Amino acid sequence: MRILHVGNFGSRAKGAYLHSVAPKLSRGMVRLGHHVIDFSDRDIARAATPFGARKLGIGAVNRALTDAVRDSGPDLLLLGHADTIRAATIAAIRVTNPRLRVVQWNVDPLFEPDNVARLLSKTPVVDATLVSTAGAALRLLQTSSARPGMRVGFLPNPVDFSVESSNAHENPNPAHDLFYACGHPNRPRRALFGTEWDIEDFFRTLRARLPNMRALLPGLFGAPHLAGAPYQAALATCAMGVNASRRNDQFLYSSDRLAHMIGNGQAILIDRATGYDALFSDSEMLFFSSMDDLAGHIKRMIADPAARMALASAGRARYHALFNETLVAGYVLGVAFGTHDAARYAWPTLLAPKPLA
Repeated sequence: MRILHVGNFGSRAKGAYLHSVAPKLSRGMVRLGHHVIDFSDRDIARAATPFGARKLGIGAVNRALTDAVRDSGPDLLLLGHADTIRAATIAAIRVTNPRLRVVQWNVDPLFEPDNVARLLSKTPVVDATLVSTAGAALRLLQTSSARPGMRVGFLPNPVDFSVESSNAHENPNPAHDLFYACGHPNRPRRALFGTEWDIEDFFRTLRARLPNMRALLPGLFGAPHLAGAPYQAALATCAMGVNASRRNDQFLYSSDRLAHMIGNGQAILIDRATGYDALFSDSEMLFFSSMDDLAGHIKRMIADPAARMALASAGRARYHALFNETLVAGYVLGVAFGTHDAARYAWPTLLAPKPLA
């Protein structure tokens, strides 16, 4: 098939988006034998204005997308956080391309009202919506959508071993015991085991229990943020990674940091309330429900590198088997063209359609 993938493929910020979901999905579809055309909507919008202002280039990027569809004749239009693209543009494209399938995907949380509003703005013109939250929380999109039969489902954060290419699970003595990276440590607070935390206070509390722990914490306590190649290099130096998203009580929701850490061979420490214990065993991830749990796991893994390496290796292999870029890309295509088979996946896929009123 020919696929036109609209997303953030630019190189202007965040380390050239080396670890982003959009290029992973495109690579997965190429590896499945499809022709993928990446359309970097934000870069096109910026380039259309003399000052590089994305908002001023909205009209231009919508015209450019219409031209790209006309010129490339795709079977699928895939929209990943394509916030510059208007729903009216998609509707007009579909009038002149009646066989075109359109799917939007999104890896931001459903507890952000602005994100939900962005998704709902396009539900009338897409065939399916896939997001990085599973289960009942997806009902919000179905009940708010103007399309009762719209397909809504879970999109895992994919791992790609051409990106997550390090092997911390094979290192008995990496430079750091623990990794956590954060863009904004003080806002918003992060919900972990039922408590709202300033994440710097969280790690102060953890360090007080483990004063000899060697932690690498980019973005915290004045440490510089890391992205791109420096971020990838840092991931390789750490034995364990704490997976702490803004909320950790939404079924299977996680920032894509989880794929980065586990894919590079870190042993994952994750709040049990995320529901990942439905997919991973205690020999593949370290689940915690309190600060005592978390500190105990870290202390035990520091004292027993062989146990940590075995757990990290098992978790990495399991995550790749479940969520590799080719499998996830194939799932997206199955949803788009109605060939999706839920029995092929260990994780929950699509919700049943919302009943007609």
